[in-house]
Amino acid sequence: MPDGSKRLFAAAGIASEARSKYRFLPSAALPPDLPEGPVPIADMANAFGVTHRTLHFYEEKGLISANRIGLMRVYGQDDVMRMAVITVCRETGMPIAVIQELMDELRNADSQESAEAMFREALQVRKRELTAEMSTLHRQLQQVGDLLDFDDGMETQPLNDNQDSSNLTAQERRCLELMAEGYSTQRIARALDLKHDETRDIEAGIILKFRANNRFQAIAKAVLLGIVQA
Repeated sequence: MPDGSKRLFAAAGIASEARSKYRFLPSAALPPDLPEGPVPIADMANAFGVTHRTLHFYEEKGLISANRIGLMRVYGQDDVMRMAVITVCRETGMPIAVIQELMDELRNADSQESAEAMFREALQVRKRELTAEMSTLHRQLQQVGDLLDFDDGMETQPLNDNQDSSNLTAQERRCLELMAEGYSTQRIARALDLKHDETRDIEAGIILKFRANNRFQAIAKAVLLGIVQA
């Protein structure tokens, strides 16, 4: 048998051994035009849009493994299929540690349905994480927007517009103090022995007097003007 054929046979044997560790893998789109046999590292990198260094990194993390045909570094079809799954995971932003855990779980998959279920569960977890991150980002964006609106208002209006707090009634001042302490409208109503609608009207009046867009801006102005302490 020619030496080249022996090398190909040996590489195929190693790939088969690796494939037995993953009897079932979840469905993931494979790059087009990849050869059916061992895939050189350059072709593997180009197909998945990564660098050689990235492939080496995945090898170090035990996610894929390379063989050699002479001086050429190659990957078996099992590695190609694993790389397809890894790529999907990375595109969703999954950390490497999470991908490692998933791939370890997939080693124990006893059917295609089981592998698909494991993969789907991992994606569901990632979806929940992204949803939580989006909620946090929306809240932070709102807060930044409120601060920018407040700064714009301070640029066009003199700081001492409400320096004299005598234009606030005693009830409004007490309400403002509770607002600054983080009390909700409902809690303020209980503290001042008022109806919820009455308290809401008082808060709206305070916001109007401070020429603010919301209670957050009104409190910020009151703090800057020294009317209340946060």
